[in-house]
Amino acid sequence: MRYGSSPGQAGSEGAGGRGRGVLAALALAGCGALLATGCAPESAPDSGPGGSPPGTASAGAGSPGPSGRASASPEATGPPAKGAVTVTGEVAKGLESPWGVAPLPGGDLLVASRDKGTISRVAAGSGAVTGIGEVPGVAPGGEGGLLGLALSPTFASDRLVYVYFTTESDNRIARLRYDEQRPAGQQLGAPDTVFRGIPKGLIHNGGRIAFGPDKMLYVGTGETGDTGLAQDKKSLGGKILRMTPDGDPVHGNPEADSVVYSYGHRNVQGLAWDKDKRLWAAEFGQNTWDELNLIEPGANYGWPEAEGKAGKPGFKDPVAVWKTDEASPSGIAWAEGSIWMAGLKGKRLWRIPLAGTEPVAEPEAFLEGEYGRLRTVVPLGGDRMLLVTSETDGRGSPESGDDRILTVTVR
Repeated sequence: MRYGSSPGQAGSEGAGGRGRGVLAALALAGCGALLATGCAPESAPDSGPGGSPPGTASAGAGSPGPSGRASASPEATGPPAKGAVTVTGEVAKGLESPWGVAPLPGGDLLVASRDKGTISRVAAGSGAVTGIGEVPGVAPGGEGGLLGLALSPTFASDRLVYVYFTTESDNRIARLRYDEQRPAGQQLGAPDTVFRGIPKGLIHNGGRIAFGPDKMLYVGTGETGDTGLAQDKKSLGGKILRMTPDGDPVHGNPEADSVVYSYGHRNVQGLAWDKDKRLWAAEFGQNTWDELNLIEPGANYGWPEAEGKAGKPGFKDPVAVWKTDEASPSGIAWAEGSIWMAGLKGKRLWRIPLAGTEPVAEPEAFLEGEYGRLRTVVPLGGDRMLLVTSETDGRGSPESGDDRILTVTVR
């Protein structure tokens, strides 16, 4: 178990009015894969979504595999410039502050409630929601609470569920054994804390966790509103962390005995790997640019010295940027040659088509305003994904049936 600590202060995650279309209302046929949230104020200078401000540099090419070594980008072509999204069904509704989602091997889902501090199981066929237990020690407040959720790489044998959550003193990661033979509501074992001391605040708690292709645990953290933490490599705030399932630094990390994998981040809440095992991350900007970044081990992503495609020496520029009122990015997923990014304040699903590490076209928006704030995207393999809404988090305009988990097909 590893330790650290640090402070935080207050702020706000984007909110706003809402228009919505009629929901499609059929059930899910089956699931199975990985998972893939935050703050951003108002307007920004003119530029197309994903574009560069005039006169600034664009993102570079090379990228890391799971071992942390950069690899070339051999793909000459990518997916079509124009994509499509179809909402094909509704898996569940009436959820309160859903955040992390983890598909179980049989197709059901585990869903974390940020504000209730509980985990529920959603039946794939019927959409029935059953509580499996509460995570002890969760202290909801602002953007904190029970956040990321991930299954152990060896879940079939160890039945361990990993959670990222806010306590009275920090953000931490624990694992709990899931015993389906116990009574409903009592199926989670005692938490085993594997990592603690991540700074907490009313804002910018990060929270996304995911096991990578290397079976190591990756963690997105925020700088809690204390901007200096992002550039301080001794702090765990404003970072992407890489650790073993037991919470120890991984051999081959940029610095020995450190879990810090990349730094200079404001608030990372989206993590995903493409088909070539490159790590991508989405994070909130402040007043100007939200970002999609290609993550390289040891790289500095600039915050608070740089926001968006600043072209400053020593900082890694994002691959794509958005005005903060068009995105406020949360979860991301890779499918059909594109990164798909959920927008909170932007209330839309963004598609970023990629040829290797470079966009083949401007990002494309779907479902704008139809389902409200969007929190999490979960790939199910092929062209199928789950999309989780976030209208009951205190910043939305919930309607009857919110929040929901939708099934979508994409191309």
